[in-house]
Amino acid sequence: MTGYLRRSPFVVSYWVNGALYFENYLTGKKVRAAAEMTALLDFFTVWKPEKAMYARWEQYTESSLRKAAAQLVRESFLQRAKQKNPAKTKAEKALLAWGQWNPTGGFFHFASKDAYPEDVTREEIESFYELAKVRPVPQPLKSYPGARVVKLAKGNYEEEFPRLLRERRTWRKFSRKKVGGEAFAKLMHLSFGVQAWEQIPEIGRLAQKTSPSGGALHPAEAYVLVRRVEGVRAGLYHYDAGGNRLQQLRRGASAGEIHRDLAGQWWFRDAAFVVYLTAVFGRTQWKYDYARAYRAILIEAGHLCQTFCLTATWLGLAPFCTIAFADTRIEKKLRVDGISESVIYAMGAGEK
Repeated sequence: MTGYLRRSPFVVSYWVNGALYFENYLTGKKVRAAAEMTALLDFFTVWKPEKAMYARWEQYTESSLRKAAAQLVRESFLQRAKQKNPAKTKAEKALLAWGQWNPTGGFFHFASKDAYPEDVTREEIESFYELAKVRPVPQPLKSYPGARVVKLAKGNYEEEFPRLLRERRTWRKFSRKKVGGEAFAKLMHLSFGVQAWEQIPEIGRLAQKTSPSGGALHPAEAYVLVRRVEGVRAGLYHYDAGGNRLQQLRRGASAGEIHRDLAGQWWFRDAAFVVYLTAVFGRTQWKYDYARAYRAILIEAGHLCQTFCLTATWLGLAPFCTIAFADTRIEKKLRVDGISESVIYAMGAGEK
């Protein structure tokens, strides 16, 4: 087959134990290769006729070069087209929009997705006890022996807020009772809802929420899989943070669905509802065009989740949170592409 070739714009290379690897972080393809592959990929940095490589590497036969190029096309490291500069796919457009976040942010984003098995076996849990026998658990605290010490006063901590901080924990057992509709509404609004709007001259209006966000851009969106909430039918919803309302995407929800979504963690399957937190990356990318801003989005997710867990504790509910989930599975049912918008955290609650 002839035509035009170009290296995928999403290829990175690195060494592991002395071996050179190339990886396309958009497709997830990874191969171990010889250093000569670098020259071929570099040659096709821009769209060129496939036959141009014959003149570039006259020491090789056309047959061997065609075979090498075909293999790289199959593995997604080279792209082939009948004409120069063909239309980009939706996924390519979405990831190219990340701009200066690539390759650092894009590589981490895709390399850390779908990293968990479909189920957590009891043997896997028990293996940690065996691990602790041969490799001690890391020390939870750090100290500087011999340093000058300044003792701090211990408070009484009888007020409500310190009590909430102390009572907050990750729950793994839930009753079959429905979560009250009023408590659910408060939890969603105080955790994810817009509390006020601030008008900035020549910029526009920015949302104010109970958790901080870089540039007040708030990239997070909340989706809720509801099983047992008074006044809300079981189903999948998007939470409208500005209107404090649910927008139904689909009817029905089951314990098995939660089990599969949360990477086989059966201890969460009886939760009354689960919140899938996504990030709309373009909101943050609008102002922060460097890859470090990806960290900010993950940190902001932590702010939101802690607010959720503390608020749930205040309401007498049993909250939990986890980063172990089936990324692609959840994104498909949320109808998001996993690039311009992607799931980054999961949390939920039930009655004790």
